[in-house]
Amino acid sequence: MKITRLPASLACLTCLATLLAALAGCASTDGLTADRIGAVLSAPDRSAGDRFNDIRRHPAEMLAFIRVRPGMTVLDVSAARGYTSELLARAVGPTGKVYAQNAPRRENATPPAQPEGQAAPLPAGTPPPLPTLAERTRNPALAHLAVVSRPFEDPAPPEAIGHLDLVTLMFNYHDFGHMGVDRAKLNAAVFRALKPGGVYVIADHSGRPGTGISEAGTLHRVEEAFVRSEVEAAGFRLAEVGNFMRNPNDPRDRNTPVPPMPKDEFVLKFVKP
Repeated sequence: MKITRLPASLACLTCLATLLAALAGCASTDGLTADRIGAVLSAPDRSAGDRFNDIRRHPAEMLAFIRVRPGMTVLDVSAARGYTSELLARAVGPTGKVYAQNAPRRENATPPAQPEGQAAPLPAGTPPPLPTLAERTRNPALAHLAVVSRPFEDPAPPEAIGHLDLVTLMFNYHDFGHMGVDRAKLNAAVFRALKPGGVYVIADHSGRPGTGISEAGTLHRVEEAFVRSEVEAAGFRLAEVGNFMRNPNDPRDRNTPVPPMPKDEFVLKFVKP
């Protein structure tokens, strides 16, 4: 069967239209409406790299699942280049605050290659690059996005402790296994930093039953039940499971599934009682 591939820009728009149609009429009164989510995703100053990333990251469904709303104070743990941090900042608006946390670079760590000056042309078919966190903060529309350099075991800045409405950790919990991060300290710190009723959302790549976090450094996966047990041990209560990134056909025995397909991914929402 011949498969016709849409151009990335058209695929993004098609994907967005489909997702917003599915969300219409289903938005909770304590979260963003489908129209507001659409406005966040279609903002003309979002980068080409972020729009390309939308194809696999399901941002419309994620924002609806999180129930983020204007005025929230949010911490995005292990923010990397800030794809999720920017979405959250746009969602909470100028009356809210988003802290994008990354750990300080280790003294002897080899820094990633960052080309100076004008970048070389991208090969045909290469996804456009994502902006850096520093580049995002220079956007006047994201003046309420703050970059935080703190250890993963204590990720919230002092002024935010006890005041956070939401903490997110997107597709990096598994990395803490092979990085040697003390996850019990991390989860306890997140618990302290959230207000009562605050929400902790973790998304990651599904591992097979019984593997725990043992394949974090090889397959970049973690067992869903393992994550749940560690987070609940910190005092959290599981409130909701998001199934919008599931793929039951993924054998979960490789980093990149064979035959090629989306990874099976879970999204867990915990609440601080």
